Amino acid sequence: MLSLLRAKSVTQFKDGYDFIVKKIPDSDNDGELDPRVLSVLQQQHQSEISADERKSELADLKAFEKIALRMRAGMMGSGSEDITGTDIETSKLAINGTNGTIPIRIYRPENEKKLPAVVFFHGGAFIGGTVDGMENVCKALSKKAGAVVISVDYRLAPEHPFPAGFVDCLDAVNWTWRSAEQLGVNRNQITVAGDSSGANFAAACALKDKESGAGMIKYQALIYPVVNNAEAITDDFRWSIDEYVINKHYEFIMPGIQEIKDNLEIIRQVYAKNLDASIPYISPLLAEQLNDLPEALILTAEYDYLRLEAEAYARKLSGCGVKTRLIQYNGTNHGFLDKLGLYPQAEDCLDEIAEGIRKCFDSIEQ
Repeated sequence: MLSLLRAKSVTQFKDGYDFIVKKIPDSDNDGELDPRVLSVLQQQHQSEISADERKSELADLKAFEKIALRMRAGMMGSGSEDITGTDIETSKLAINGTNGTIPIRIYRPENEKKLPAVVFFHGGAFIGGTVDGMENVCKALSKKAGAVVISVDYRLAPEHPFPAGFVDCLDAVNWTWRSAEQLGVNRNQITVAGDSSGANFAAACALKDKESGAGMIKYQALIYPVVNNAEAITDDFRWSIDEYVINKHYEFIMPGIQEIKDNLEIIRQVYAKNLDASIPYISPLLAEQLNDLPEALILTAEYDYLRLEAEAYARKLSGCGVKTRLIQYNGTNHGFLDKLGLYPQAEDCLDEIAEGIRKCFDSIEQ
Protein backbone atom coordinates (compact mmCIF):
# COMPACT_ATOMS: atom_id res chain seq x y z
CA MET A 1 0.00 0.00 0.00
CA LEU A 2 2.82 2.39 0.81
CA SER A 3 4.45 1.72 -2.55
CA LEU A 4 1.14 2.29 -4.33
CA LEU A 5 0.61 5.57 -2.49
CA ARG A 6 3.97 6.80 -3.76
CA ALA A 7 3.45 5.47 -7.26
CA LYS A 8 0.01 7.06 -7.62
CA SER A 9 0.97 10.49 -6.30
CA VAL A 10 0.47 13.46 -8.60
CA THR A 11 2.61 16.58 -8.20
CA GLN A 12 1.89 20.05 -9.52
CA PHE A 13 3.27 23.50 -8.83
CA LYS A 14 0.31 25.45 -7.48
CA ASP A 15 0.18 29.01 -6.13
CA GLY A 16 3.92 29.04 -5.57
CA TYR A 17 4.26 25.73 -3.73
CA ASP A 18 4.49 22.02 -4.52
CA PHE A 19 1.03 20.47 -4.25
CA ILE A 20 1.07 16.66 -4.10
CA VAL A 21 -2.08 14.56 -4.21
CA LYS A 22 -1.79 10.96 -3.01
CA LYS A 23 -4.69 8.95 -4.34
CA ILE A 24 -6.34 5.97 -2.68
CA PRO A 25 -3.74 3.22 -3.13
CA ASP A 26 -6.05 0.36 -4.13
CA SER A 27 -8.73 2.26 -6.04
CA ASP A 28 -8.81 4.32 -9.22
CA ASN A 29 -12.00 6.10 -8.20
CA ASP A 30 -12.09 9.76 -7.23
CA GLY A 31 -14.52 11.43 -4.86
CA GLU A 32 -14.93 8.62 -2.35
CA LEU A 33 -13.50 7.31 0.89
CA ASP A 34 -10.56 4.96 1.19
CA PRO A 35 -12.06 1.52 1.94
CA ARG A 36 -10.29 1.33 5.32
CA VAL A 37 -11.60 4.75 6.33
CA LEU A 38 -15.09 3.78 5.17
CA SER A 39 -15.00 0.59 7.23
CA VAL A 40 -14.05 2.50 10.40
CA LEU A 41 -16.75 5.12 9.84
CA GLN A 42 -19.36 2.44 9.23
CA GLN A 43 -18.44 0.78 12.53
CA GLN A 44 -18.57 4.10 14.35
CA HIS A 45 -21.94 4.88 12.80
CA GLN A 46 -23.41 1.78 14.41
CA SER A 47 -22.41 2.83 17.91
CA GLU A 48 -22.55 6.63 17.94
CA ILE A 49 -25.42 8.84 19.01
CA SER A 50 -27.34 10.56 16.24
CA ALA A 51 -26.10 13.77 14.67
CA ASP A 52 -28.98 15.76 16.22
CA GLU A 53 -28.20 14.42 19.70
CA ARG A 54 -24.50 15.19 19.24
CA LYS A 55 -25.26 18.74 18.12
CA SER A 56 -27.49 19.24 21.15
CA GLU A 57 -24.79 17.88 23.43
CA LEU A 58 -22.14 20.17 21.98
CA ALA A 59 -24.39 23.19 22.42
CA ASP A 60 -24.04 22.76 26.18
CA LEU A 61 -20.66 24.04 27.41
CA LYS A 62 -20.73 21.75 30.45
CA ALA A 63 -21.35 18.77 28.20
CA PHE A 64 -18.46 19.91 26.02
CA GLU A 65 -16.23 19.88 29.09
CA LYS A 66 -17.31 16.30 29.74
CA ILE A 67 -16.31 15.46 26.16
CA ALA A 68 -12.93 17.01 26.93
CA LEU A 69 -12.49 14.65 29.87
CA ARG A 70 -13.30 11.66 27.64
CA MET A 71 -10.75 12.84 25.09
CA ARG A 72 -8.14 13.08 27.84
CA ALA A 73 -8.87 9.52 28.86
CA GLY A 74 -6.97 8.38 25.79
CA MET A 75 -9.63 8.16 23.09
CA MET A 76 -7.52 10.15 20.65
CA GLY A 77 -4.73 8.12 19.09
CA SER A 78 -5.96 4.95 20.80
CA GLY A 79 -6.40 3.22 17.44
CA SER A 80 -2.72 3.37 16.50
CA GLU A 81 -0.23 0.50 16.51
CA ASP A 82 3.49 0.28 17.24
CA ILE A 83 5.06 -0.20 13.81
CA THR A 84 8.69 0.39 14.76
CA GLY A 85 9.83 -3.23 15.13
CA THR A 86 12.91 -1.98 17.02
CA ASP A 87 13.66 -0.58 20.43
CA ILE A 88 13.17 3.16 20.80
CA GLU A 89 14.56 4.46 24.06
CA THR A 90 11.72 6.19 25.91
CA SER A 91 12.03 8.40 28.95
CA LYS A 92 9.76 10.71 30.93
CA LEU A 93 10.79 14.06 32.32
CA ALA A 94 9.27 17.18 33.85
CA ILE A 95 10.90 20.42 32.71
CA ASN A 96 10.62 23.89 34.19
CA GLY A 97 8.34 26.19 32.24
CA THR A 98 7.14 29.75 32.58
CA ASN A 99 4.07 28.66 34.51
CA GLY A 100 5.34 25.56 36.30
CA THR A 101 6.53 22.11 35.32
CA ILE A 102 5.73 20.62 31.91
CA PRO A 103 5.72 16.83 31.53
CA ILE A 104 7.46 15.63 28.38
CA ARG A 105 8.25 12.26 26.86
CA ILE A 106 11.48 11.69 24.94
CA TYR A 107 11.98 9.09 22.20
CA ARG A 108 15.44 8.26 20.89
CA PRO A 109 16.55 5.71 18.26
CA GLU A 110 19.70 3.65 18.69
CA ASN A 111 22.36 6.08 17.51
CA GLU A 112 25.38 7.60 19.20
CA LYS A 113 25.56 10.63 16.91
CA LYS A 114 24.07 14.02 17.56
CA LEU A 115 20.63 13.79 16.00
CA PRO A 116 17.97 16.20 14.80
CA ALA A 117 15.22 17.00 17.31
CA VAL A 118 11.48 17.04 16.70
CA VAL A 119 9.33 18.82 19.28
CA PHE A 120 5.89 17.24 18.84
CA PHE A 121 2.52 18.60 20.00
CA HIS A 122 -0.47 16.24 20.07
CA GLY A 123 -3.89 17.25 18.76
CA GLY A 124 -7.20 17.29 20.58
CA ALA A 125 -9.08 20.53 19.82
CA PHE A 126 -7.06 22.34 22.53
CA ILE A 127 -9.10 20.49 25.17
CA GLY A 128 -7.99 16.87 24.87
CA GLY A 129 -5.54 14.39 23.48
CA THR A 130 -2.61 12.90 25.38
CA VAL A 131 1.05 12.06 24.94
CA ASP A 132 -0.02 8.45 25.53
CA GLY A 133 -2.28 8.63 22.49
CA MET A 134 0.62 9.79 20.31
CA GLU A 135 3.22 7.38 21.70
CA ASN A 136 3.23 5.03 18.71
CA VAL A 137 3.32 7.97 16.29
CA CYS A 138 6.29 9.55 18.09
CA LYS A 139 8.17 6.26 18.28
CA ALA A 140 7.68 5.66 14.56
CA LEU A 141 8.71 9.23 13.71
CA SER A 142 11.83 8.88 15.86
CA LYS A 143 12.84 5.74 13.97
CA LYS A 144 11.97 6.99 10.50
CA ALA A 145 13.57 10.42 10.89
CA GLY A 146 16.53 9.21 12.93
CA ALA A 147 15.63 11.96 15.37
CA VAL A 148 15.04 12.56 19.05
CA VAL A 149 11.34 13.28 19.46
CA ILE A 150 10.16 15.34 22.43
CA SER A 151 6.41 14.95 22.98
CA VAL A 152 4.91 17.76 25.08
CA ASP A 153 2.13 17.31 27.64
CA TYR A 154 0.97 20.93 27.50
CA ARG A 155 -1.88 22.35 29.58
CA LEU A 156 -5.39 22.10 28.18
CA ALA A 157 -8.47 24.29 27.98
CA PRO A 158 -11.00 24.96 29.37
CA GLU A 159 -9.07 25.03 32.67
CA HIS A 160 -6.09 26.60 30.93
CA PRO A 161 -7.15 28.76 27.95
CA PHE A 162 -4.81 30.61 25.60
CA PRO A 163 -1.96 31.35 25.99
CA ALA A 164 -1.28 28.55 28.52
CA GLY A 165 -0.79 25.63 26.11
CA PHE A 166 1.04 27.81 23.59
CA VAL A 167 3.47 29.05 26.27
CA ASP A 168 4.13 25.46 27.38
CA CYS A 169 4.91 24.43 23.81
CA LEU A 170 7.21 27.39 23.27
CA ASP A 171 8.93 26.65 26.58
CA ALA A 172 9.53 23.08 25.39
CA VAL A 173 11.19 24.35 22.22
CA ASN A 174 13.39 26.69 24.25
CA TRP A 175 14.28 23.86 26.63
CA THR A 176 15.19 21.56 23.72
CA TRP A 177 17.50 24.22 22.28
CA ARG A 178 19.16 24.90 25.65
CA SER A 179 19.45 21.20 26.51
CA ALA A 180 20.81 20.07 23.15
CA GLU A 181 24.06 18.77 24.60
CA GLN A 182 22.47 16.58 27.27
CA LEU A 183 19.84 15.37 24.78
CA GLY A 184 22.48 14.46 22.23
CA VAL A 185 20.84 16.57 19.55
CA ASN A 186 22.05 19.20 17.11
CA ARG A 187 20.55 22.50 18.28
CA ASN A 188 20.69 23.74 14.70
CA GLN A 189 18.34 20.97 13.55
CA ILE A 190 15.12 21.53 15.49
CA THR A 191 11.73 20.76 13.93
CA VAL A 192 8.30 21.52 15.36
CA ALA A 193 5.47 19.18 14.41
CA GLY A 194 1.95 18.34 15.46
CA ASP A 195 -1.50 17.29 14.35
CA SER A 196 -4.64 19.47 14.27
CA SER A 197 -4.51 21.80 17.30
CA GLY A 198 -0.98 20.52 17.89
CA ALA A 199 -0.10 21.75 14.40
CA ASN A 200 -1.58 25.10 15.39
CA PHE A 201 0.91 25.23 18.27
CA ALA A 202 3.74 24.23 15.95
CA ALA A 203 2.88 26.99 13.48
CA ALA A 204 2.46 29.52 16.29
CA CYS A 205 5.82 28.53 17.84
CA ALA A 206 7.53 28.98 14.47
CA LEU A 207 5.92 32.41 14.15
CA LYS A 208 6.94 33.50 17.66
CA ASP A 209 10.47 32.11 17.21
CA LYS A 210 10.90 34.13 14.02
CA GLU A 211 9.46 37.31 15.50
CA SER A 212 11.69 37.06 18.58
CA GLY A 213 14.76 36.60 16.39
CA ALA A 214 15.75 33.42 18.24
CA GLY A 215 15.96 31.29 15.09
CA MET A 216 15.75 27.98 16.95
CA ILE A 217 13.22 26.32 14.63
CA LYS A 218 14.44 25.26 11.19
CA TYR A 219 11.54 23.10 9.91
CA GLN A 220 7.82 22.77 10.59
CA ALA A 221 5.57 19.79 9.81
CA LEU A 222 1.88 20.60 10.13
CA ILE A 223 -0.58 17.69 9.99
CA TYR A 224 -4.13 18.85 9.12
CA PRO A 225 -3.49 22.11 10.99
CA VAL A 226 -5.97 24.50 12.58
CA VAL A 227 -4.72 27.88 11.33
CA ASN A 228 -7.93 29.95 11.25
CA ASN A 229 -9.64 29.59 14.62
CA ALA A 230 -11.40 32.88 13.96
CA GLU A 231 -13.04 31.38 10.84
CA ALA A 232 -12.17 34.65 9.14
CA ILE A 233 -12.68 35.32 5.45
CA THR A 234 -9.52 36.69 3.86
CA ASP A 235 -8.64 38.14 0.48
CA ASP A 236 -7.99 34.68 -0.95
CA PHE A 237 -9.84 32.36 1.43
CA ARG A 238 -13.50 31.60 1.91
CA TRP A 239 -14.62 28.12 2.97
CA SER A 240 -17.00 26.40 0.55
CA ILE A 241 -18.29 22.86 0.28
CA ASP A 242 -18.03 23.31 -3.48
CA GLU A 243 -14.28 22.78 -3.14
CA TYR A 244 -14.88 19.14 -2.19
CA VAL A 245 -15.41 16.43 -4.80
CA ILE A 246 -17.88 13.92 -3.35
CA ASN A 247 -19.13 11.26 -5.74
CA LYS A 248 -19.84 8.55 -3.18
CA HIS A 249 -20.13 7.96 0.59
CA TYR A 250 -21.72 11.37 1.10
CA GLU A 251 -23.55 10.13 4.20
CA PHE A 252 -20.22 9.31 5.88
CA ILE A 253 -18.16 12.23 4.58
CA MET A 254 -20.42 15.16 5.38
CA PRO A 255 -21.03 14.46 9.11
CA GLY A 256 -17.28 14.53 9.80
CA ILE A 257 -16.81 17.80 7.93
CA GLN A 258 -19.86 19.35 9.59
CA GLU A 259 -18.85 18.20 13.08
CA ILE A 260 -15.56 20.11 12.96
CA LYS A 261 -17.33 23.17 11.58
CA ASP A 262 -19.94 23.01 14.37
CA ASN A 263 -17.29 22.57 17.05
CA LEU A 264 -15.19 25.60 16.14
CA GLU A 265 -17.40 28.21 17.78
CA ILE A 266 -17.48 26.45 21.15
CA ILE A 267 -13.75 25.67 20.90
CA ARG A 268 -13.18 29.40 20.58
CA GLN A 269 -15.23 29.90 23.75
CA VAL A 270 -13.11 27.53 25.80
CA TYR A 271 -9.69 28.18 24.22
CA ALA A 272 -9.69 31.87 23.24
CA LYS A 273 -12.15 32.83 26.00
CA ASN A 274 -12.70 36.59 25.75
CA LEU A 275 -9.76 37.20 23.45
CA ASP A 276 -9.92 38.01 19.75
CA ALA A 277 -9.40 34.69 17.94
CA SER A 278 -7.75 36.55 15.07
CA ILE A 279 -4.58 36.93 17.17
CA PRO A 280 -1.88 35.35 14.96
CA TYR A 281 -0.76 32.95 17.70
CA ILE A 282 -4.35 31.63 17.76
CA SER A 283 -4.94 31.92 14.00
CA PRO A 284 -1.56 31.87 12.19
CA LEU A 285 -3.27 32.33 8.82
CA LEU A 286 -4.13 35.88 9.89
CA ALA A 287 -0.56 36.94 10.65
CA GLU A 288 0.37 39.99 8.57
CA GLN A 289 3.89 38.78 7.78
CA LEU A 290 5.07 35.19 7.37
CA ASN A 291 8.42 36.11 5.82
CA ASP A 292 11.52 34.24 6.99
CA LEU A 293 9.59 31.41 8.62
CA PRO A 294 11.21 27.95 8.47
CA GLU A 295 10.49 25.59 5.60
CA ALA A 296 7.03 24.06 5.91
CA LEU A 297 5.49 20.69 5.12
CA ILE A 298 1.69 20.66 5.37
CA LEU A 299 -0.24 17.39 5.25
CA THR A 300 -4.00 17.35 4.75
CA ALA A 301 -6.95 14.98 4.49
CA GLU A 302 -9.21 15.34 1.47
CA TYR A 303 -12.42 15.22 3.51
CA ASP A 304 -11.48 17.54 6.36
CA TYR A 305 -13.14 20.88 7.08
CA LEU A 306 -9.64 22.25 7.85
CA ARG A 307 -8.22 21.32 4.44
CA LEU A 308 -9.07 24.60 2.73
CA GLU A 309 -7.54 26.80 5.41
CA ALA A 310 -4.39 24.66 5.32
CA GLU A 311 -4.17 25.27 1.58
CA ALA A 312 -4.67 29.00 2.20
CA TYR A 313 -1.81 28.90 4.70
CA ALA A 314 0.41 27.18 2.13
CA ARG A 315 -0.44 29.93 -0.38
CA LYS A 316 0.37 32.64 2.12
CA LEU A 317 3.63 31.02 3.23
CA SER A 318 4.84 30.58 -0.33
CA GLY A 319 3.74 34.09 -1.21
CA CYS A 320 5.98 35.33 1.61
CA GLY A 321 8.94 33.41 0.22
CA VAL A 322 8.78 30.42 2.55
CA LYS A 323 9.65 27.09 0.94
CA THR A 324 6.41 25.13 1.25
CA ARG A 325 5.15 21.71 0.26
CA LEU A 326 1.60 20.41 0.72
CA ILE A 327 0.51 16.78 0.51
CA GLN A 328 -3.17 15.85 0.30
CA TYR A 329 -4.25 12.31 1.13
CA ASN A 330 -7.33 11.48 -0.90
CA GLY A 331 -10.11 9.43 0.63
CA THR A 332 -9.11 10.27 4.21
CA ASN A 333 -10.71 12.35 6.94
CA HIS A 334 -9.51 14.43 9.86
CA GLY A 335 -7.52 12.44 12.40
CA PHE A 336 -6.21 9.76 10.04
CA LEU A 337 -2.87 9.74 11.86
CA ASP A 338 -4.64 8.13 14.82
CA LYS A 339 -4.97 4.97 12.73
CA LEU A 340 -1.26 4.31 12.30
CA GLY A 341 -0.88 0.65 11.39
CA LEU A 342 -4.33 0.49 9.78
CA TYR A 343 -4.34 3.37 7.30
CA PRO A 344 -1.33 3.35 4.96
CA GLN A 345 -1.70 7.14 4.70
CA ALA A 346 -0.76 7.48 8.37
CA GLU A 347 2.58 5.75 7.93
CA ASP A 348 3.25 7.52 4.65
CA CYS A 349 2.63 10.82 6.41
CA LEU A 350 5.43 10.02 8.87
CA ASP A 351 7.67 8.87 6.00
CA GLU A 352 7.14 12.22 4.29
CA ILE A 353 7.95 14.17 7.45
CA ALA A 354 11.09 12.11 7.98
CA GLU A 355 12.19 12.65 4.38
CA GLY A 356 11.46 16.35 4.63
CA ILE A 357 13.58 16.67 7.77
CA ARG A 358 16.51 14.87 6.17
CA LYS A 359 16.39 16.95 3.00
CA CYS A 360 16.05 20.21 4.90
CA PHE A 361 19.01 19.62 7.16
CA ASP A 362 21.14 18.16 4.38
CA SER A 363 20.60 21.37 2.40
CA ILE A 364 21.37 23.54 5.42
CA GLU A 365 24.66 21.70 6.02
CA GLN A 366 25.64 22.11 2.36
